[in-house]
Amino acid sequence: MTNGGNNAINPAKIVDLAVYPPLGIARVGNAEGEEDYFTAAEVIGALPTDPGALRDAQGKIKRQAVRFRIYARLTSGEVRELTLDDGVEIEWHVTVANLKAGWYEFTNALDLPDGLSITAPKRNADTSSGRFRLDITPPPRTIAGRDLSGVGYILEGRFFSTPVYLGELRTDSQGRLLFLGGRGFAAPHWPGTKPTTFANNTLWFDDVADGPVRARITIGGITFDATPGYVAVVPPNYAPGLFGVVTMDDVARDLFAAQNWLQLPPETRFTRDIWPIFSRLTGMQWVNHGLFMAHGFGSPLDAGHLDVLAKLTDASEQGRAWRLSVLTLFRDPALGGAVNRSKLPYLYGDAFGDKDDHARGLLAVTATMYRHLMAWAVGEFVNDWEGPPPPVRFEELTPADQLEHLSRAPLYECLGGPFHPGIELTWIMRRESIWAAPYRLKVLEEGEPAQQDFGPELTPEICLAANGPLRGVAPGALTRWLGIPWHTDEASCQSDFEYAPSTYLSMPSYWGARVPNQVLSAEAWSRSTDSASPALQRLKHLAYREDWTRDINGRNYYERIANMVQEWWMLGMIVPRDTPAHLRNLGLPATSHVENGRHPSNAGSNHKLELMETIERVDSPVSPDVGARGVVPSGEGKPPRRVYHRGEV
Repeated sequence: MTNGGNNAINPAKIVDLAVYPPLGIARVGNAEGEEDYFTAAEVIGALPTDPGALRDAQGKIKRQAVRFRIYARLTSGEVRELTLDDGVEIEWHVTVANLKAGWYEFTNALDLPDGLSITAPKRNADTSSGRFRLDITPPPRTIAGRDLSGVGYILEGRFFSTPVYLGELRTDSQGRLLFLGGRGFAAPHWPGTKPTTFANNTLWFDDVADGPVRARITIGGITFDATPGYVAVVPPNYAPGLFGVVTMDDVARDLFAAQNWLQLPPETRFTRDIWPIFSRLTGMQWVNHGLFMAHGFGSPLDAGHLDVLAKLTDASEQGRAWRLSVLTLFRDPALGGAVNRSKLPYLYGDAFGDKDDHARGLLAVTATMYRHLMAWAVGEFVNDWEGPPPPVRFEELTPADQLEHLSRAPLYECLGGPFHPGIELTWIMRRESIWAAPYRLKVLEEGEPAQQDFGPELTPEICLAANGPLRGVAPGALTRWLGIPWHTDEASCQSDFEYAPSTYLSMPSYWGARVPNQVLSAEAWSRSTDSASPALQRLKHLAYREDWTRDINGRNYYERIANMVQEWWMLGMIVPRDTPAHLRNLGLPATSHVENGRHPSNAGSNHKLELMETIERVDSPVSPDVGARGVVPSGEGKPPRRVYHRGEV
């Protein structure tokens, strides 16, 4: 809420000032226009923007910016946002860094039980002298005023002698900070060096980053330093509107509750505590074919179906047996030992790839989520269901409610596992030592860098010690734990279709809600939405899923990860579409999530699509309009970008 200039604040009534969000999530993009960005969602579970506005006219991906605000807590208990319209002065001070190449290799999460953690050697250990050249550390930047941008606010460091752009600062018309991150660029120090692994490529760099966001506010000649916020720049969200079964917000809240920092509501409410679990499970149908079969539309766990919802919301004794049977489908997070593979969620866990048979080989819901599921199963929950909660408008929230949404929305957008290492943030987010308070990171003193050297190897003991790397955060401290470059990790960690192709179905998934596995293509959607086609034929198309990485796969794994580095922006995004009434009548949800935006140079011509359309409309011929359905027209028979011949695959 914006306050007018006549609503001046008395500095004597200020208890404290703080930057919000406490941790903002920016995302890389390679669209180059001055206005080719969108702002991150500021309410929990919202889309960041109109899905049609995620790319520019050339198909390049826009960056996700973070808007930072200043809130004051007053002696009266009131909370209010402060802007330049309130007659105050706001000076922003931001420092970010990328410390990946000079950090330690990812081997496994270093806080795992039962000896699962693996000691990590240094990345680029052969660069024994002058290791500072591996760290990309731009000088801090300061900005103050309205509607500012330009070269003076760019954050640029160096990898050896190569300039690396990590982002820039801007302000809006009220003096709020807009932070835009990198361009999605990655490269080796030695030109021509190919990536060889998912997470630890030698002498490579990328342009994600993280660091503190500080603000100095002057009111009536009195200056305050606000409690700092933080920004992390991460890869694109390829499935906006879908969320992890376990979000990073779930992980954080579970930690805060366990530390008695946050008092969670004792009762279980269906809309708040149960519906999101089943809704997010069902949402995975759009990014993984196996999970579509397990709990997509038509499944007994289809949370979008009215008959299933009736059973989910039924707190009666008559429904108890069904609810208990559903509870038994979920993996108990408290159980150790061997993994139970016939449980939900069917997603990889932190230990997969190192000790697949351990309980941590597959993901479990958090302890808090499981507690709510147990209460629900025995009927001890409030049935407050009135339909899916309507979208919340940030401007209509009270300032106090704005704080909660600004704190939680960024983490709700990020996955809460598996952390192997993860694709946005990783396992360190569940360690209490990096937090100062709920949602507020423990930021080290200004000017204090993140320590990069803890000896030739980082052991679990050193890592978790009180004076270890998790004693707080400083520029580069969050993203250094992730794969380098991020592109190779996304092109490596996919689904069981790659790891065990002879087994039934393509689940588990790694990060399907952010890095899709198998998707409903624009071509399949165009045929399924053709009401002139037979109903069963339309359902066949709706059930057809294609490999999301099909345009970059190459002839082997090494070609795939190399192609991803260059062509990450050409891959499709999975975006929400209103489902036509004739499909809803067949049991589909009101919203479907469809692949869109594949680059035409990859897709090639659609002669197969034209043939299908001709066959399916043979009984009611209508001139086809393939291009109008958002798929690549046939043109003059342009082949796909990559065509392989006998013996090449």
